[in-house]
Amino acid sequence: MRILALVPGGISEQILFFPTLEDLKIQYPNAIIDVLVEPRAKAAYRVCPQVHEVLLFDYQDRNGLADYLNLLGIIRDREYDIALTLEKRWSIRLLLWLNGIPMTVGYQSQPGWLISNPVPQKTEQYTAQMYHDLMQGIGIQSPCPSLKIALPKEDIAWAEAEQKRLLLDESGYILIYGGASESYPVPQWSNIINRIQEKQPSLSIVLVQGSGDEAWINPLLSSCSDLKVTKPGDMGKLAAMIAGANLMICTDSPPYN
Repeated sequence: MRILALVPGGISEQILFFPTLEDLKIQYPNAIIDVLVEPRAKAAYRVCPQVHEVLLFDYQDRNGLADYLNLLGIIRDREYDIALTLEKRWSIRLLLWLNGIPMTVGYQSQPGWLISNPVPQKTEQYTAQMYHDLMQGIGIQSPCPSLKIALPKEDIAWAEAEQKRLLLDESGYILIYGGASESYPVPQWSNIINRIQEKQPSLSIVLVQGSGDEAWINPLLSSCSDLKVTKPGDMGKLAAMIAGANLMICTDSPPYN
């Protein structure tokens, strides 16, 4: 059996879909499960062992006929038995219908005939639970599993080496991930860091630097003493650094999830 999950959105949306993927693997242990995600979200699946193949499609782009025909061929070549889709646009649902997938599951919307097994979308609940409601479309009423990730061994080893490099293995540390958020300007972060250092002088403070974070990192290094910087590089290494921290402070949703 082959199952395809269409999950638009960024890394946060993918992580919140992990419980549904886990339950699919529990219910169909021999199934091959693929996901169709946006290129910006591919990194999330480094820590998701249930997925066999990550297929890429930019749902938000101005896709032309050639793009849709290419996607049609990608899906058709793999001969899926079940497709679960979070995407409600008729164009994507039409592709699933044209592929003749025996069972397609999605939230109720118009036109309804494009999806064989529609389910109500209950937006008032926790997002991971709302995603897991799609399981009802294939006749499964199991509870939503808790959110889990699986860290590759090489990422755990990298984090252990990074902690030694930063001299964190004895002192413990607080991890701060500001990301690209504008909710907390640098002066506010400086105030937060100074207060932490006053109350927890024995704990190191480590800033997570991602792509394009120099404008946030460099002023903090100038204004606050004894800060350390880590550059995990991918979701698995970031998760491993989070696992080793005494506390994490963040304003960006992927690490928070």
